[in-house]
Amino acid sequence: MPRINRRWLHSGHRPLKTAALVCAVAIPALAGCEAGANAPALQFHPAANGAATVAAGGITINDAFVLGPAPNQTLPAGGQAGVFLSITSANADQLESVSADKAASVRLTGGPINVPAAADGAVNLTGPVPRIILTGLNTPLMGGQTVAVTFHFANAGDISLDLPIEPHAYEYATLAPPPKPTPTATASPSTSASTKAGKKSAKKSGAHASATGSASPGSSASPSPTP
Repeated sequence: MPRINRRWLHSGHRPLKTAALVCAVAIPALAGCEAGANAPALQFHPAANGAATVAAGGITINDAFVLGPAPNQTLPAGGQAGVFLSITSANADQLESVSADKAASVRLTGGPINVPAAADGAVNLTGPVPRIILTGLNTPLMGGQTVAVTFHFANAGDISLDLPIEPHAYEYATLAPPPKPTPTATASPSTSASTKAGKKSAKKSGAHASATGSASPGSSASPSPTP
């Protein structure tokens, strides 16, 4: 059995403890460098992908999300928000309508969306202008929240997903918000009143013409005297 040099042990030569101490000091220092102003932990990292699901009816939905406002801003209640996603189907199907818990209604611009069989490729509703629009938001929306959305398919039935709200920034900066609805022109009270007055005047003129155009008793031919 080899002899242990007790003098060497008591002289302070403890390499294992010294190495452990160096590591204990170095690791927090490295962590401090990582947590600097440019550290990823201090930056906003949007989700790489949106919500995704595979339904029993053969529908696959990928990268589904709601486009929100710019960072630190809010979409007001009563406003609109666009939905973006990609759809594939094992069999041909049709997206007939959409509903959402935080919107009064959902509009499909251009009507129902046909989804061909998977062999014909995916339907990429990825913008830049949304085809699915949440309208009449019943609560303010901001990045980091979710919206419960149900997609109603003709064959696959209903598919529900919680879609993340992504900020209008970073890789989503090139997407467009929903176009503002065009206000419907309505007749002003003065225009309506003048129209009614014109109709009444026309009726009176027609009645007068009818009365003057009929033969009066004085204009009837008198009988000629009998010889």
